[in-house]
Amino acid sequence: MVYPTQELRLRQQMTLAPRLQQSVKLLQMTALEFTTAVEQALASNPFLEEADEQEAEPGAAAAVFPPAADTAAPDPAPQAEPPMPDVPAYSGDYPTRGQGDGQERDQGLWAASTLSMSQRLSLELGNYQLAPRDRLLTEFIIDALDDDGYLRVPLSSLWGDAHRGADAVPDEGEWMTALRLVQQLDAPGLAARDLAECLSLQLAAASGIGDELRALALRIVREQLDRLARNDCAGLRQQLGCSEEALRESCALIRGLDPKPGGRYSAEAPVYVVPDVFVDKWQSRWRVLPNRNAMPQARLHQTYAELFRRARLDDRSPMAQELQEARWLVRNVEQRYVTIQRVAEAIVKRQQTFFEYGDVALRPLMLREVADDLDMHESTVSRATVGKYMVTPRGVFEFRHFFSRELATDTGGSCSATAVRALIKEMVEAEDPAMPLSDVALTQQLAANGILLARRTVSKYRGQLRMPPAELRRRH
Repeated sequence: MVYPTQELRLRQQMTLAPRLQQSVKLLQMTALEFTTAVEQALASNPFLEEADEQEAEPGAAAAVFPPAADTAAPDPAPQAEPPMPDVPAYSGDYPTRGQGDGQERDQGLWAASTLSMSQRLSLELGNYQLAPRDRLLTEFIIDALDDDGYLRVPLSSLWGDAHRGADAVPDEGEWMTALRLVQQLDAPGLAARDLAECLSLQLAAASGIGDELRALALRIVREQLDRLARNDCAGLRQQLGCSEEALRESCALIRGLDPKPGGRYSAEAPVYVVPDVFVDKWQSRWRVLPNRNAMPQARLHQTYAELFRRARLDDRSPMAQELQEARWLVRNVEQRYVTIQRVAEAIVKRQQTFFEYGDVALRPLMLREVADDLDMHESTVSRATVGKYMVTPRGVFEFRHFFSRELATDTGGSCSATAVRALIKEMVEAEDPAMPLSDVALTQQLAANGILLARRTVSKYRGQLRMPPAELRRRH
């Protein structure tokens, strides 16, 4: 006799309070999205009003850092208040406050190019706590992806090209674990080994479709892709045993997928941004100043709040809810400014050599390091870096530009991948046009400087710099 059994499963689930949900949402917005959200709140909530631009704002002071050890200079006589940088600001289609007189506003000044595919994926890895060996394997895979986002070489060959006397050769299970992790980063379909796997990854990640439709589409992609390419509807129905309507919906779903997910990273159209902070040098020290003038300021409308208090309405009334939401917004707006400012200060403090010498001096930096410095969660730092920009003497950069993977050197030190790309660029620009450097020669020159990389990785970095191979750079 079989007795029925009961299974009890416990599941922990964290639900954020509404105020924290709003705080997280505001933090992850770009400056333009944030401006829109605050303007909409000011227009719809009677308990909110825009603050006067002359009001003192908490956390708006500049943070000044002493020069790095190798660039130290005598401290000049102190000034009472550091001056704000005289630079224009472009705020998109939204009006700015405090424009006044000054330089012309040039939209081109705020054009920032998008990150390359490998840069984006490497930065996404910063959100994961991985063992050094696992991180190494995932970086090997990212470096091997072609421009379409595919991994077209055997996993085992990656270790053969890049291994420099480290631990034992990874087994298939280790490689597959690393591959699955890369396939979860950013756009679905990346790091696929063929078209069927690419489409399958996108179907698995798709939302808003039924299980039956997803299952049928996966069968077509995995088993009948050649018939789909020939538009053999009769053969597909016979093989799959499905209705005509189900087949039509599945085929439409598949044709809406992206067969080359890496192509989205090659767009060259500039993106116009509103900077969140300014970075400049004052009295031989680097400082960070917030850019609040280009964004709306919200404060509680004290008159209306006092009238509501005197009316003694029910705490559950719609007006009470609006008052509560107004208080939340004011606090969360200020928290967003403070968080972005602190993250920017931590970046500048750790990357002072970049501001002195450029990309070639950019040091390896992980999200975890900044999170530890500020006693924040890595996810909070991640939200405070995506879509946030700083204006520097060297140009406009997304915060994430300053986070770069670590590469080992033969002296036991480390350098960043961004610095290596800068070195490759310098080498190519200094080469003899009649005898340009091949990727093998570039690899050898990097090795002579103590940086050991595989030739395929050097080729990848050269491609990211939009530099053609040596044979196409040769000039007679």
